[in-house]
Amino acid sequence: IVFCMHGIQSVQMCEALHVLGVEACSLLGGYDAWLRTQMIREDHSAEIEVKRSRFIATVCPCTTEQEATDFIAAMRKKYWDARHNVYAFSLKNGTKRFSDDGEPHSTAGLPVMEVIDHLGITDIAVVVTRYFGGILLGTGGLVRAYTKGAKIAVNAAGKSIKRVWSVLYIPCPYNFYERIKLETEAFGGIIRDTQFGAEVELEILVAQPQAQAFLDKILDMTAGTVEGMETGKEYRAV
Repeated sequence: IVFCMHGIQSVQMCEALHVLGVEACSLLGGYDAWLRTQMIREDHSAEIEVKRSRFIATVCPCTTEQEATDFIAAMRKKYWDARHNVYAFSLKNGTKRFSDDGEPHSTAGLPVMEVIDHLGITDIAVVVTRYFGGILLGTGGLVRAYTKGAKIAVNAAGKSIKRVWSVLYIPCPYNFYERIKLETEAFGGIIRDTQFGAEVELEILVAQPQAQAFLDKILDMTAGTVEGMETGKEYRAV
C-alpha cells in the first residue's frame, strides 16, 4: 500500500486509517507529526462584559465544514436577538472561515481566528455573540473584547491530541506497578485498563514514535523481568 502524502487530504487520510486499520497505522507511524492534531475536548461557553456589552463565546469540536456551519447556524438561532454572532472555524484539512457579522472589518472574526491559530488548535468552531450595551468600543476595544472572549472559552474547553497511538500490553509483578505508572506518565502515555490478578495486567497507550523506547525502558528498569508487547495501533484523540 502506498500513500502519496502530498496528494491526499488529511480527512481522506483519517478515513483510510479507519478502513485499513493496523496496517495503515503502521505505514503512517513515521508521519506522526503530520497526522497529529490538537483539538478541544468538549463544547464550552464563557461570557465577559465590556462597557455593558455582553460577549458570549461558544466553542465546539468539528471535523467537517458541514459540522461547523451547522454549529454556527444553531448559535445564530439560539442568540437570534443578539446584535452580532461572529464566528471562525479551522479544520485539519486546511479549511478556514471567519466572519465579522456586521462589526467593522477585521475587528471580530479575524481576532477570533488568530486565537485559534495562536493556540495551534484545529477541528474547532468558535462563535462569539455580542449583545450591544449602548457604548461604542472602538476598533481596538472590539479586537480586545473578541480576542479575550474567544481565548477564555477555548482554554476552558480543554485540549486533546489526536495522533497514532500504540496499544501496549504489559503484565507486571505488583512491586513494579507504581514504577511503571510513573514511567507511563513520563512518556506522556495513558493507562487505559488495569486488571489485578496474580499479577497486574496493564493496557497502555503511548505515542507511536515512542512505543519501542518505552518498552525498552520498562525492560531495562525491571532487569528484564517485565516484557511488554504491542497489540495494535489506534488513530484517536485522548
